[in-house]
Amino acid sequence: MYVYDAPYNKMRSAEVMDCHVLVIGSGGAGVRAAIEASGYGKTILLSKTLAGKGGCTPMAEGGYNAVLREQDSCEIHYGDTMKGGSYLNDPELVRILVAEAPERMEDLLRWGAVFDVTDCCEVAQRPFGGQSFPRTCYAGDRTGHEMMVTLIERLASTDVKVISEVTVLDLVVESGRVVGALGLDGKGNIVAVRADATVLATGGGTQIYDISTNSSSGTGDGFAIGYRAGAELIDMEMVQFHPTGAVYPYDARGRLITEAVRGEGGVLKNALGERFMEKYDPVKKELSTRDVVSRAIATEILEGRGTAHGGVYLDVTHLPRQQIEERLPVMLEQFLKFGVDIREEPMEVAPTAHHIMGGLRISPHGETTLPGLYACGEVTGGVHGANRLGGNALADTQVFGKRAGESAGRAPRRDVRIGEKAIEAQEERLSLFLGGEVPPSTVVRSLRTAMWEGAGIFRTARDLEKTLGVIAHLSSLPLLARTRENLGECCTVQNMLLTATLVVRGALLRKESRGAHTRRDVVQAWDAQTSPYGHTYQSLTRSGIETVVRE
Repeated sequence: MYVYDAPYNKMRSAEVMDCHVLVIGSGGAGVRAAIEASGYGKTILLSKTLAGKGGCTPMAEGGYNAVLREQDSCEIHYGDTMKGGSYLNDPELVRILVAEAPERMEDLLRWGAVFDVTDCCEVAQRPFGGQSFPRTCYAGDRTGHEMMVTLIERLASTDVKVISEVTVLDLVVESGRVVGALGLDGKGNIVAVRADATVLATGGGTQIYDISTNSSSGTGDGFAIGYRAGAELIDMEMVQFHPTGAVYPYDARGRLITEAVRGEGGVLKNALGERFMEKYDPVKKELSTRDVVSRAIATEILEGRGTAHGGVYLDVTHLPRQQIEERLPVMLEQFLKFGVDIREEPMEVAPTAHHIMGGLRISPHGETTLPGLYACGEVTGGVHGANRLGGNALADTQVFGKRAGESAGRAPRRDVRIGEKAIEAQEERLSLFLGGEVPPSTVVRSLRTAMWEGAGIFRTARDLEKTLGVIAHLSSLPLLARTRENLGECCTVQNMLLTATLVVRGALLRKESRGAHTRRDVVQAWDAQTSPYGHTYQSLTRSGIETVVRE
């Protein structure tokens, strides 16, 4: 690795790690990609956190969607996913997801994953929002954790070199092709990796919002890194607000209350005791899609029917105690720590920023628009459209993690190197932080407040423009790194600011309400199926919104 004297003006050594495939990110998608790529040549996995411990996959509680029963079908799953995504999904990506999710589930079971089973020893499945059939496979309410443990064990059986706690600074592009990446270790030293193919699997970015379910690593790094390198991103305005996040105590705000609670029969009530989902979706009620339920809860609160803590009630007290204890053990334990026994009293919940449906544009094989760069998982767009169905994300990590890893593995060997200009550019960037003035935490607080107030569930052009102005101001501030160990934090804040910019710009481009994106200042004469618009797109060279020609 590169090691520098402080300030960054003299390089003491110049060792570049070399590999065939570089995978950036160690969640479900990244680890799966690394496993697949390892069969084709030397593979290095860079992780911002301890591999397998950060990101959203180990936190995912609800489940994994797969067609496993004769009564269900891939066509039904496809239809549910397209309808749930307001028909903004890429149809080919959705067909791949639903067709291959069962196969990837078989992989996990074969590798030792333990899912709940029925009395007939079949993988158990429960209902989730927006779905016509109970197809969500689960391991209690800790499904993602079970998957991650299994994947990390499988990864350990390969020759993949895992390097943890490295913040990726940028991709390295030579002659229009990605040839690796530069990162920063915990001591502030630059790490350089050259690769024939690079896979971005950095997860989501809803930490740009004041209230979020994401772990601290969900800062949008991959969106920003990919954009700066020249890749094209789509539908960044499509931010999913999960309907049910904790509202108290204060430091627990936004903590995910899994959709499994509603899947097991939990009901939503306002402060008046009314089961209000009956008026927003009288058929599916609490199991409507997440965008519908989130808007319903937000409306109840805004119209004065919320609780004292600014939420609504999620009630499972009518369910058998044994069912709660066996099917929702994490939820029960979590709320007991808050002083609430969900077997006897309701939870208080409100929407929380959860998942970005947009991201890097990819092909069915995980190729981005930038040669040499592949992507999978939440950092990509197109699979989930304008609204993701609960249970589809974990399936996405395995289906497209495998495809991206294999595609990167099949990439040809190339005689390329990391040029000195790329290294010098990072040296200059880091030197500016050492002479900065504004603590990163100050910028983050202001950004999160601005995004929550101006680019949340309900949006207007006026609020979005105001938010964009706030982000521009924050982006102009000279970030301060008091020590070399703080340099990575400054880089992360820059990524958060760029990701927020892409979200707001996308929201301004899409002059319609669709899925998770609700524009209060737009009157439209179409529904999702007849919309004249396709994807929004943003890159260094162009931005806009696709138009759809309908016969």
